Amino acid sequence: MRNKLLLLGGNGMLGSAFLRLARKHFDILSPGRNILNLFDKKKVINYFKKEKPYYVIDCAAKAGGIYANSVYPADFIYENLLLQNNIISACHEFKVKKLVFLGSSCIYPRECKQPIKEKYLLTSPLEKTNEFYAIAKIAGLKMIEAFNKQYNHNFISIMPTNIYGINDNFHPMNSHVVPALIQKIHDGLIRNKKVVKLWGSGKVLRDFLYVDDVAEAIIFLTKFYNNQTEPVNVGSGKEISIKLLSKLISKILGYSGKIVFDRSYPDGTPRKILDTSKIKYMGWKPKYSLETGLKKTIKWYLQNIKKVTKK
Repeated sequence: MRNKLLLLGGNGMLGSAFLRLARKHFDILSPGRNILNLFDKKKVINYFKKEKPYYVIDCAAKAGGIYANSVYPADFIYENLLLQNNIISACHEFKVKKLVFLGSSCIYPRECKQPIKEKYLLTSPLEKTNEFYAIAKIAGLKMIEAFNKQYNHNFISIMPTNIYGINDNFHPMNSHVVPALIQKIHDGLIRNKKVVKLWGSGKVLRDFLYVDDVAEAIIFLTKFYNNQTEPVNVGSGKEISIKLLSKLISKILGYSGKIVFDRSYPDGTPRKILDTSKIKYMGWKPKYSLETGLKKTIKWYLQNIKKVTKK
């Protein structure tokens, strides 16, 4: 019998991709909030006591783009800390063989040497537009490190780059950059707008990775990565400006109008590309190009538009 894996956050974009791709590797439990409320420590402890998972994948998080982070900073730091504390402490108490904690590339400093190596964490100040979310994730990463050091657990941390793909959050105000661009440009297309306005300067550079690639990386690292002190970056190794990204999305959607950037809105970190030499050395690399991933994402969005814009 295969070892039991508990997936937390299985209803989100990354969790649902992992669930879809990992079934052939593991026997997976993926309880929804109606079964397991991760904010309730007692319920978390009771669930672990009953199910006794061998692996735990923590994809559960409160996440969002620049607007959501700016408007709800208290929610972002409090809820993420609460989730993490309950999950990590339960994994410790019930001696889970391996916990995989999902961080974020936003944990790295705003003015960071590029490409960003894992060792650059906490070397200078964070980006202010997502500071509170980043602090929560850094706390989780450091908690993993502390529990490993004190109790010799085999808990690991993964730092993915900007993830996009099917089942993403396409809310007009609370989404990340790729779904936000898809939603706004598609709206311009169907409304025959001659101009679509986007936030920021369009000059910032980002590294994007299709969600299935991230899920495959988690499967790979769950099986083969056992470093108890260092996180591992997961990214595409390539970068693109938001301006060029918007043009690519416009091309795929068939929008021929003008894209205008509104500089009164913040850009966030000016450049963010992860150094992925560590995971590539171990033998993993992404399968999807940016254009291929965007085409799959846009196709899914057009098929589910009535449902996803209301999240």
